[in-house]
Amino acid sequence: MIKTIILFFLAFIFLTFLYGEDNFSQMSTQELISIIGYVKDTDAQKFKEELRTREKEMSESEKKIYEENLKKIK
Repeated sequence: MIKTIILFFLAFIFLTFLYGEDNFSQMSTQELISIIGYVKDTDAQKFKEELRTREKEMSESEKKIYEENLKKIK
């Protein structure tokens, strides 16, 4: 069951990259954190701004993953 959920989530992210408009405000915080390092350079500024606005609302576990993934874009 968990594998199915994970596969669905990954497929959703993949399809978002292919067909979706890069509207980061409509994505969940977990989705944003998971795509750190994979955002197009042209959208990087909007992406970083959206992450900064959500940083205050992140749970401790989200902040930990966020800080680990930040190394990918620095």
